[in-house]
Amino acid sequence: QLQNKILILTICAAGIGGTFQYGYNISIINAPASYIQAFMNTTWLERTGAPLESNVILLLWSFTVSAYPLGGLTGAVVAGPMAIMLGRKMSLLLNNVFVIIAAALSGFSRMAKSFEMIMLSRFFTGINAGVSMNIQPMYLAESAPKKLRGAVALTSASFTALGLVLGQVVGLRELLGGEESWPFLLASNVVPALIQLTALPWFPESPRYLLIDRGDKESCISALQKLRGTSDLSAELEEMLAEQAAVKGQRAKNPWELFQNPSLRWQLVSIVVLSSAMQLCGNDSMYFYAAYVFQEAGIPRDKIPYVVIGTGSCELITSVTCNMIIDYAGRRPLLLGGYIFMAGWAIVFMVALSQQTQISWMPYLSMACIFAYILSFGIGPAGVTGVLPTEVFDQMSRPAAYMICGSLLWFNLFLVGTAFPFIVKSLAHFCYIPFLVVCVCTALYVGFFLPETKGKSFLEISEEFKKRNFKTKTRAGFYKGPEEIKTTTL
Repeated sequence: QLQNKILILTICAAGIGGTFQYGYNISIINAPASYIQAFMNTTWLERTGAPLESNVILLLWSFTVSAYPLGGLTGAVVAGPMAIMLGRKMSLLLNNVFVIIAAALSGFSRMAKSFEMIMLSRFFTGINAGVSMNIQPMYLAESAPKKLRGAVALTSASFTALGLVLGQVVGLRELLGGEESWPFLLASNVVPALIQLTALPWFPESPRYLLIDRGDKESCISALQKLRGTSDLSAELEEMLAEQAAVKGQRAKNPWELFQNPSLRWQLVSIVVLSSAMQLCGNDSMYFYAAYVFQEAGIPRDKIPYVVIGTGSCELITSVTCNMIIDYAGRRPLLLGGYIFMAGWAIVFMVALSQQTQISWMPYLSMACIFAYILSFGIGPAGVTGVLPTEVFDQMSRPAAYMICGSLLWFNLFLVGTAFPFIVKSLAHFCYIPFLVVCVCTALYVGFFLPETKGKSFLEISEEFKKRNFKTKTRAGFYKGPEEIKTTTL
């Protein structure tokens, strides 16, 4: 029991300063939007004596918002080298420096009469989120026992959803979302960072990293004992030593080496498809629509922020549910079900939007669609996507795989954020057609090409992909040494 407690506490210590920050920082920027825009205008007026035009304010605001995914992209790129050189735990701890800088910049921005500080602060916050989105699932999946690996790595998604909801709550007018308190709201992300800096040093580094990357068997055994207690560690240690032997003499790979390696082809295609689909499926755009749909449904404008908290809570509830069932249901059914349901709800949502003004009960159907869409996303794609790179790549390829995953995630977040207003303008009520196509194509890919990884060791998963990658190639060109000679018939 104590050991389970240590694993749970490790998860919490990693999560609170990790992916929690990603969700929290996405949602705290929404509440003070109008106040920050007014601040930009008054600051400019004081500096130059002339007010800003409304389209310039909008441009400055979009710079502020897009600084976050830009920072995230930077964070995703530096996360790989950080994880290799500093280790998983140390990287998470150092990552808090970015948030502390960001909190100082945004907290003092009004005092310094500088809106540029807010933009810079969002960039640093993005770097922090980019690093933690890559390293936290890697750290947790490598520290978890095989039978709990999916559930433990999936807590990253639960912490993101928790951050999202807490950000929405703290951003309410009654708390820190008022005109006077918005600098404190933007600087409040320093609290989770300080909690992590106090808690995480007490917990062990990833045992896999210690053994396979560092070759430090003693530290690995002591980390395993902390995490698993006195239970028999021989089977788990044997599996790790087998993986260590399999990658012996190799060094950590760079992202471009993964693209050149034919033995990683299907793994790479799988994570590229799923990481891109996670942002291109339109879930974040549902939040964009939420306020408009709720208004149409007759909810008073001042009550809308409270209903929007309901949408965030939906994602939190489903990601916690997904946590409980992932190691029973498996990865494929959750992904497949999630994307199929999302495709269905996208169709209903577009029909409901187009009939919004004609039929009196349609706004309520749109409202139900928003909740259903977010629930479908939370049950599968939201969490499982982050678990897969850990499972389908070996220890030497994993950091590079997460760099590719993270870069795609942030680039597509930026792409959707920039393109969505134009999609709405040109397609009006049918703006969900591109997202519908993405959901259908991803569901087909998962259905036909993605193997199940539930309950398998990392080596077994590698073997399964090896069969796929070399299905048609039995030529002698792929000679791998004595292991294969045994099975060659002369």
